Amino acid sequence: MTLQQEIVGNAMQMAVVNLNPGQTVYCEAGKFLFKTVNVTMETRLSGPSGNGGQPQGGGGMGGMLRQAMGTAMQVGQRMLAGESLAFQYFTSQGGQGTVGFAGVLPGEMRALELDGTRAWFAEKDAFVAAESSVEFGIAFAGGRTGMSGGEGFILEKFTGHGTVIIAGAGNFIDLNPADFGGRIEVDTGCVVAFEEGIQYGVQRVGGLNRQGIMNAVFGGEGLSLATLEGNGRVILQSLTIESLANALKKAQGGDKQGPTGGLFSTHAG
Repeated sequence: MTLQQEIVGNAMQMAVVNLNPGQTVYCEAGKFLFKTVNVTMETRLSGPSGNGGQPQGGGGMGGMLRQAMGTAMQVGQRMLAGESLAFQYFTSQGGQGTVGFAGVLPGEMRALELDGTRAWFAEKDAFVAAESSVEFGIAFAGGRTGMSGGEGFILEKFTGHGTVIIAGAGNFIDLNPADFGGRIEVDTGCVVAFEEGIQYGVQRVGGLNRQGIMNAVFGGEGLSLATLEGNGRVILQSLTIESLANALKKAQGGDKQGPTGGLFSTHAG
């Protein structure tokens, strides 16, 4: 059953979800805003497993051990990714209920519908909430790719059937690399989410020559760009967390940048 939800607001959007009796939605800890009194809230370390959010593992000591090991692995992956260690589950009891969620930065939200044929990948911290039939996991973009880019090494992965709600900073734009010759290059901090089938990588900006150094030092992009190839939906955001943080530091007088900025910025204590 598709999640009944409405995204409201402008500069700082939120998602208002209407739950049918017995329907469950879960969110990352810290994304919850409000709920009606007939909606129960439960915090768990374990993520949903595609069976309505109920823990699996079977009966007996063996089942309990398998469940505990699975939970420990999930928690370890989320800890490595810098994600919240727990999920909050909301279930409507005795009638329809309402729950509100939001991201942590000023920007847009988007509801993605999964039909079981394609997974979705998102940058860490993009996940807000999903119905319990959607499985949340952690995907690794690859050692050299992720480490060279500084971002995108660890991705959130959503599979199964149902609605998942994501959030980003600034405004969103939807692109398909197939409409641009099969490949686009973007700032690594601009990627919000993309469909399975899109090849995601990180490449150096130019060579180790004069122009490459100019791009890295004066261009504000650092040494790498994200590359997205294939035929599928890509969601980009207009504001990066790094640029927002730098703007706040500058406004507070904590980031004294000379004409070169970037690699030569100094930070006042």
